[in-house]
Amino acid sequence: MAVTTRTVPAPRAGRWVDDHDPEDVVQWESTGRSTAKRNLWLSIFAEFLGFSVWQLWTIVTPSLNGAGFSLSADQMFWLIAVPNLVGATLRFPYTFAVPRFGGRNWTIVSALLLVLPCAGLAVVVQNPQTPFWVMVLVAATAGVGGGNFASSMANISFFYPEREKGAALGLNAAGGNLGVAVVQLAVPIIVVVGGGLALERAGLVVIPLAVLAAVLAWRYMDNLSTARADFAGYAAAVRNKHTWIISFLYIGTFGSFIGYAGVFPTLIKQEFPEVGFTWGFVGLPQVPLTLAFLGALVGSLARPSGGKLADRLSGANVSVAAYLVMALGAVGVIVSLQAGTFAGFFLSFLVLFVASGVGNGSVYRMIPAIFRAGVAPEEMVLAKRQAAACIGIAAGIGAYGGFVIPRVFAASLSGSGSLQPALLGFIAFYAVCAVVTVAVYKVGRAQRFAGAEI
Repeated sequence: MAVTTRTVPAPRAGRWVDDHDPEDVVQWESTGRSTAKRNLWLSIFAEFLGFSVWQLWTIVTPSLNGAGFSLSADQMFWLIAVPNLVGATLRFPYTFAVPRFGGRNWTIVSALLLVLPCAGLAVVVQNPQTPFWVMVLVAATAGVGGGNFASSMANISFFYPEREKGAALGLNAAGGNLGVAVVQLAVPIIVVVGGGLALERAGLVVIPLAVLAAVLAWRYMDNLSTARADFAGYAAAVRNKHTWIISFLYIGTFGSFIGYAGVFPTLIKQEFPEVGFTWGFVGLPQVPLTLAFLGALVGSLARPSGGKLADRLSGANVSVAAYLVMALGAVGVIVSLQAGTFAGFFLSFLVLFVASGVGNGSVYRMIPAIFRAGVAPEEMVLAKRQAAACIGIAAGIGAYGGFVIPRVFAASLSGSGSLQPALLGFIAFYAVCAVVTVAVYKVGRAQRFAGAEI
């Protein structure tokens, strides 16, 4: 029997909707908006859990040696980096999963897939004799959570009209990013409640939530038959040099955000082992590293403001400023490490997180402006399709920064025993990103983009 979804009177069984047209103002105001919002909030919940699982190892890894393991710094950075490598790679096929299987159906599948890395983590962290290669393999499965971003963004884009798509996608992205902060806040508390160190709880606590997300998606989300994979748009975007320039720039913003979020707890533990914090609750033992969540939190919250600033000041201007501030933040980290001050180290990293969050919003804001600038009206449809494809490609490539940053820190420590070479390299990279942005999207803009403000 067909299930009513409030979009059309009688959709097909399996919650397939054949008549959802968000550009139809009458339908949108009467039924489409409520359907889109329902799918958006459930998508945010599922994506939030995906990000949480993706980053579980970032907060568990610093505590492994305290649980009986004997991991080197290089091994710990591998456990942090591998989920990001897998997650970034999965973003590409996940983008096409929604048109192939349906947004509701794929949300169910992708939510249930989160059970695998959670269960695997719960098993391996209880046995200090677990071979390291097994731990890396289990950590790699957490990458399925990183892929959820691409399918979630693709799915929601089909529900909203062009005039409201930016706000909806921004909310969806921010909701997912917050999963990083929440997992880094909650896990250190969860694993010590009741005494001892029970790292397996970090995985076990997510399993019922993942099942709940799947059930809610099954019961309340919809599949849209109008969702189609735009292979022609992707092919055109791949051939467009600006897709790759933007992807490079996005490594500097989102890659920095997810990379620093991954290593921040471990860097605090390694560089300032004497620093510990308690929450002050009666009967709760000291909980280390709980301040690490603030980095991901402020970075997530800063993302929408980056888009808003870009609307007022242009995406290129805000992006250049973000790269320069990130470089200053890295300088602050170096100075603080040399002085041995945790306060300076922590605050400098917060500057890095805020600037990367602002840059995430501003770089994404540049994409539609770049692809529509100087385009004739009859070519505008293709320009929008290329912009949408560029967003998906950049999201995947940018996420590789989450793998690169931990490995660069590991190489820096093994080569010099210091984080300073890595940070100097990041400063140089941000300078290159700023120069590229100015050269391509500011200097000579009138010739390249018919005077459009990017």
